Amino acid sequence: MPNATTVNAMFARIARRYDLANHVLSGGVDIWWRHRLVAAVRRGNPAAVLDLATGSGDVAFALSRRLPTGVDITGMDFCAPMLAEAVKKQRRAGPRYANITFREGDGLALPVADAQFDAVTVSFGLRNMADRPRALSEMRRVLRPGGRLHVLEFSQPQAWFRPLYYLYLRRILPTVAAAVTGDRAAYDYLCGSVGQFPGHAALGAEIMAAGFARVEATRLTLGIVALHTATK
Repeated sequence: MPNATTVNAMFARIARRYDLANHVLSGGVDIWWRHRLVAAVRRGNPAAVLDLATGSGDVAFALSRRLPTGVDITGMDFCAPMLAEAVKKQRRAGPRYANITFREGDGLALPVADAQFDAVTVSFGLRNMADRPRALSEMRRVLRPGGRLHVLEFSQPQAWFRPLYYLYLRRILPTVAAAVTGDRAAYDYLCGSVGQFPGHAALGAEIMAAGFARVEATRLTLGIVALHTATK
């Protein structure tokens, strides 16, 4: 499991260039992945949503654009510089994102009372949490009965595509990321974390073990990414 202090420092270093790096390294497909996540959240008609590991806020902003105006959205992250980038974007947008509250919080000990949200989203953040079972239990705790968890995360691609994918992940991506962010070490870690993360079936089993029910997984882009939806 990753070290929380190391992960926090790493994201602090790349915060200013994080959005650009995501778009460049994914070829812009990350926008479609978030679209699929938001569409899944919409189907549950939530009144209150927690976007955990919100980073620079892209998922929170997408939720705000696509959900009804009255939905309360909380964007939470344990890395202050990443949250600062989210707040900058929110201020530049004026009142458009007034229904979003950004706050600092650790996914392993959420500073939130039980049963506060109808939906919890975590996008490419679960694999960076030092204790996945504990994090998943915390997400379940803050959901209301019948609430939904949506996990968008890297996964293990289809077998025929795996050699090409890992060639890109290990040889090409870190070099491009270093040019964009100036921090190769951060992306060496991130690429390694993708390779070690469980596939969609194994992650689904972990979510079930945390007490969730009706876990569904949708594989996206040849299995590079999987969207898991589970119900409390």
